[in-house]
Amino acid sequence: MNTFYVYILRCNDGSYYVGHTDNVEARFLAHQQKTLPCYTNSRLPVSLVFVQDFGSRTEAFSAERQIKKWTRKKKEALIEKNWKKVSLYSKKSFSK
Repeated sequence: MNTFYVYILRCNDGSYYVGHTDNVEARFLAHQQKTLPCYTNSRLPVSLVFVQDFGSRTEAFSAERQIKKWTRKKKEALIEKNWKKVSLYSKKSFSK
């Protein structure tokens, strides 16, 4: 059974790119060499700031899709592995 990964890149402009792959090193190199037609091409160089492994491509893809919807603050809490902040930023605010 292959291992799949969700990864986060920090782009040169400070933005984040979230993706999934079965080979983090090869995918990172592909981003650096602009061999993937994607968001990072105009934002190089990028740095790898987060990686998490999953047991299947389906799980990794699902996590990628979820993380892409998160706020910048919540992504940064994940990168820091600050679970308290991840939880805090998960709560909806209904105040006006």
